[in-house]
Amino acid sequence: MCTSIVVNKKKTIVGWNLDLLDMDCRVRPAAEGVYIEVNDATEGWMPLFGANARGDFVGMPTCWPHDPRSNPAGDGENVILLDIDLLLQKKTLQEVRGIAEQRSVYSVPGLTFMAALSDADGNVLHIVPGQGVLYYEKPPYRILTNFSPFKQDAAVHPWMGWDRYHAAETMLSKAADDFDVADCFAVLRAVAQEVCPTVVSMVFDVQERTVYWCEKRCWDDVRTAVLG
Repeated sequence: MCTSIVVNKKKTIVGWNLDLLDMDCRVRPAAEGVYIEVNDATEGWMPLFGANARGDFVGMPTCWPHDPRSNPAGDGENVILLDIDLLLQKKTLQEVRGIAEQRSVYSVPGLTFMAALSDADGNVLHIVPGQGVLYYEKPPYRILTNFSPFKQDAAVHPWMGWDRYHAAETMLSKAADDFDVADCFAVLRAVAQEVCPTVVSMVFDVQERTVYWCEKRCWDDVRTAVLG
């Protein structure tokens, strides 16, 4: 489970709840980015989520239920590698968009990882492997939880995040023009999870290139890193 939001008001503010069960993760701040890394048995610590100094943000919610069309098959692009390339500034958002719109994109066997991506201009790219690509040029706000935007609630799963999506939608539809870091944390707190626990909540002030995060829903213990 996870929740990704991008808000374009006076500032571009990005929010991300990483909901993770039975996996090791850590937050690693560096001058070029703040990375949420997951410990993979084969690859070791992989930077899968977070913000970089160029102004990009990468989130990767799991789509529930799994869509077998996202399993690797034939020639295509791995959504995880596309996300990492954006996060590590090896590709731009527009380059990732071009690839995803021209080639098939797949996930890993048995899991449909989606991409919730944004850039310094507040543009948003959502990729659902096996289903399609949605691009939004600086939208007022965008939300992605754990259901496919192509299916909405047509495929129901206990972890699809329909309730989280609508809770965030209600708050963001009423957001003031001065929506800022504290407002974003309020949304993340409202949709945080305990069954599949929210292990990291991260907010990115894109204009200021400043990342704020807390771990394990400790909302009064927020760390800060300025990028670049």
